[in-house]
Amino acid sequence: MKELWINLPVKDLSKSRTFFSDIGMEIMDGGEGSNQMVGMVVGTHQVHVMLVQDERFESFTHNALTDTDQSTEALFSISVDTKEELEEIIGNVKQAGGFVFGEPTERDGLYGAGFADLDGHRWNLLVM
Repeated sequence: MKELWINLPVKDLSKSRTFFSDIGMEIMDGGEGSNQMVGMVVGTHQVHVMLVQDERFESFTHNALTDTDQSTEALFSISVDTKEELEEIIGNVKQAGGFVFGEPTERDGLYGAGFADLDGHRWNLLVM
């Protein structure tokens, strides 16, 4: 096994691309099918996150999508270097239209915060 690709369904690909770019994610150049999906690279290990239009995502999974207003399908955790970096990202999330469900705080020896993106996918930032 060489790489990990996480695929997330999104309602509006253009808005999601802008949101993640605005909060500091590295957006990969589009290729074939770029009107239905866009990629991001996270971290030094370069985990790939693909934002995929809802309809196309369902065609891959042959399953209904989770209603993120009613439940959480996963929590994606990303480490950052400093409290200041974490707080800056959370500020960017708020400005970009995301929902902060966990304000920056110290808990169990870790400094962290949580937010939901435009499609309700939940993300966790941690200073480690």
